[in-house]
Amino acid sequence: MIETAIRFFQEGGFFMFPIAFILVIGLIVAIERYVYLSAQKVTNRRDFRQLHHKLANRDLRGALNYASESGSAMSAMIGAGLQRLARRQSREDIEYAMEEGLLEVMPRLEKRTQYLSTLANVSTLLGLLGTIIGLIAAFTAVASADPAEKASLLSQSISVAMNTTAFGLISAIPLLLLHSVLQTKTNEIVDSFEMAGVKVLNLVADGRAPAPATGSQKPAAADNPANAGSVA
Repeated sequence: MIETAIRFFQEGGFFMFPIAFILVIGLIVAIERYVYLSAQKVTNRRDFRQLHHKLANRDLRGALNYASESGSAMSAMIGAGLQRLARRQSREDIEYAMEEGLLEVMPRLEKRTQYLSTLANVSTLLGLLGTIIGLIAAFTAVASADPAEKASLLSQSISVAMNTTAFGLISAIPLLLLHSVLQTKTNEIVDSFEMAGVKVLNLVADGRAPAPATGSQKPAAADNPANAGSVA
């Protein structure tokens, strides 16, 4: 099996090497992105549970300290909203702050993932280019060959040239699949951010977390659960 693979690679010609290089780079990017996104998913879930617990217990200062010390994407997004909440700003301002925080962390989640689709396309194109160049060389060689050997030489040359296209597709297909998997994983994390933002806003509206006071309310009204529905 290994000898067959080595012979297949050697018979493909020069373009087998750049295709192999692209495949290796794509696999490295895919592994790095998968590990990063998996770690972010676990960390964001943990930090959201901690922040949600502190906000449910009306511990705004503790939530702010945790968000500033954690450094995760979830803490950065929620922390942006908590800073507005600490300054007694409206619910709309808190929502805008969290949306801004989400826009800041999204590039980190989507970073390098799009490279995989580009690498897959380049791999396919290199395979086709190698095949075309191989066919040109084959027909050039056949033109000056003995008539009795032309059919055999042509079929052998075409078979070798097709190896490049085959290897290009072998490299491109898994890269496209990995791109789809990573894109789905990224979308799940983004959806979890949106869900977390809605839950934080609901905590504020329900009065289970410190809510910003309006100009017509007395300072003590924010601590009264019966008046929490008019806040924000």
